[in-house]
Amino acid sequence: MATNQYTEVFLEESNEHLQAINDNLLNLENKPEDLSLVQEIFRSAHTLKGMAATMEFTDITSLTHQMENVLDKIRNQSLKVNNKVIDITFEAVDHIEEMVNAISVGEDGKKDVSDIISRLEQIENGKLSEQEKDSYKQNDSPKMELDQYQQTVVSQAVEQGFEVHMITVRLIEDCMLKSARVYMVFEVLEDIGEIIKSSPAVEELETENFEQEFTVIFLSKESPNEVKNRIHKISEIQDVNITPIDQDITKSKIVTKEDREAVSEPKSSVKDSKTSQGKTATSKTIRVNIERIDYLMNLFEEVVIDRGRLEDISNKTENQELIEAVEDISRVSSDMQNLILTMRMVPVEQVFNRFPRMVRGLAKDLNKKIDLEISGAETELDRTVIDEIGDPLVHLIRNSIDHGVEEPMKRKQVGKQEVGKLYLRAYHSGNYVFIEIEDDGAGINRDKIVEKAIENELITSDRASNLTDKDVHQFILSSGFSTADHVSDISGRGVGLDVVRMKIESLGGQISIESEQGQGSKFIIQLPLTLSILSTLLVDIQNETYGIPLSTIMETVLLPGDSIMHSHGHEVIDFRGNIVPLVSLQDVFNVPNTKTNSDSYHSVVIVKKGEKMAGLVVDSFVGQKEVVLKSLGNYLQNVYAISGATILGDGQVSLIIDPNELIS
Repeated sequence: MATNQYTEVFLEESNEHLQAINDNLLNLENKPEDLSLVQEIFRSAHTLKGMAATMEFTDITSLTHQMENVLDKIRNQSLKVNNKVIDITFEAVDHIEEMVNAISVGEDGKKDVSDIISRLEQIENGKLSEQEKDSYKQNDSPKMELDQYQQTVVSQAVEQGFEVHMITVRLIEDCMLKSARVYMVFEVLEDIGEIIKSSPAVEELETENFEQEFTVIFLSKESPNEVKNRIHKISEIQDVNITPIDQDITKSKIVTKEDREAVSEPKSSVKDSKTSQGKTATSKTIRVNIERIDYLMNLFEEVVIDRGRLEDISNKTENQELIEAVEDISRVSSDMQNLILTMRMVPVEQVFNRFPRMVRGLAKDLNKKIDLEISGAETELDRTVIDEIGDPLVHLIRNSIDHGVEEPMKRKQVGKQEVGKLYLRAYHSGNYVFIEIEDDGAGINRDKIVEKAIENELITSDRASNLTDKDVHQFILSSGFSTADHVSDISGRGVGLDVVRMKIESLGGQISIESEQGQGSKFIIQLPLTLSILSTLLVDIQNETYGIPLSTIMETVLLPGDSIMHSHGHEVIDFRGNIVPLVSLQDVFNVPNTKTNSDSYHSVVIVKKGEKMAGLVVDSFVGQKEVVLKSLGNYLQNVYAISGATILGDGQVSLIIDPNELIS
């Protein structure tokens, strides 16, 4: 059977079903008794299995078949949903995603899935594999009893900001000098903290009266990853397991966080405004090759330019038949334009829907509790922008989880809820889409950034005191700038953010940062709604013509000169009860005076960004025009308040204004 022609359809539908499985698994983790979610997961897995079998992808077929068996027992109430079932099912989905991704790049999609299938069979039969038993033994940390003095030391250390860790170190089986290795481990730990107690006792460790494993209670301000890395540098160390723990003073013993959470709440809860209702949001897919859509758009851009020329010619000749024909062409071409643009627009949920699963995994890895809230997922963006924005968003979200949101114990110490908040928002504003990533974590340390900027000779110490917070925050977007004490494998505050900035700017967008130390940070990405055609209001400023996107305009008004007031040294007007600042575009763009304006009235364009408004003062209004937005080229990048240029019907070049830049 010739299957190559159906591969693209298989990949698109497989990704949709995998996303549905991910979304419903996240909901099932929070609602383990909801069998309707199990039914939805089963249906997606069954469809995926059928498609894979038809395409002769045997490994995907085998794995989805075993997933079906487990899900079937759950929906028949022969098996209960628990964390182990959820985790292993997620692992199975990861394997399927890897195989589907391999197929998308031309590989055969084969993978050794015997281990994960065996583990699913163990669940189906109500058994645990030996590997999982060992894992649970390791996680079942002992409750090491402390005497009154040791407990007092721990209590005082926690109040001073130290963290309590239970560290289990396992030596290799054929370790020759176990006591020497223990001594080296103790020496490393005492350099960065204090050992409170060991099991077995120190005397037994010195006489090598233990098997291959020993455990210590350890106080330190270093991160668990840093402690683990230092221990692993010692030879003949097989494994290091570090468990952050709380102290239970009333019972005079150390209790692990896992013990507490076994009777309370999950570590991480992730919710989406759409999926929380138990519904899976499926998006429509474009079945036409995107290159064909791009080619059609390029052709239509030329039609728009020629349409403008025809409109100018018909107005000059005053031939009624020509005017009517041009009006018909304009109407039909406008409908075509809207249709083509709609074909290219896709909701940002195609990018957003990968993040709930990612946040869940990172929260578990870092022992944090994080609540993700998504809003505006239905906001639409040009397909070419959607394809490129995913990686920058992944980096920013990982950055917020790793270095923004604090660990539960630290959050409690500063009076915050244990569960950190992470917000992902998208919304339209004029001809742009704004995406915000906000957390309620530790925020950005201004003093640390300034210190690093001075060290890197980006600024002088004299100038540093005059910088605003916004100016200081921009430094972390600079190439190679980092304030991280330790670089983790998750992210680094400042590491790689210059790459994020360059990617966003290559799409015609911008990134800005707002942060308050101790309260959280917000990364704001501004992206063009579409990269091609837009409706504008043409305005004259002296002898120059500019375009203002209609989507940003609230109203145009003619104001008498005596209606202009002054506030704090700036010109303002009273617009329907609101004080609106005026911005002279002639001053902003340094347009030279070529004619005297004796009119006592001022032409003002009222524009809006979110809840903020401004009045743009121009000389006159020309009229509405559909224009093709072109970039200014590589030599004119990030020109203030200019988003691009267009060619008018008479051949004149007109700059397109970005009002978002003018509203502060």
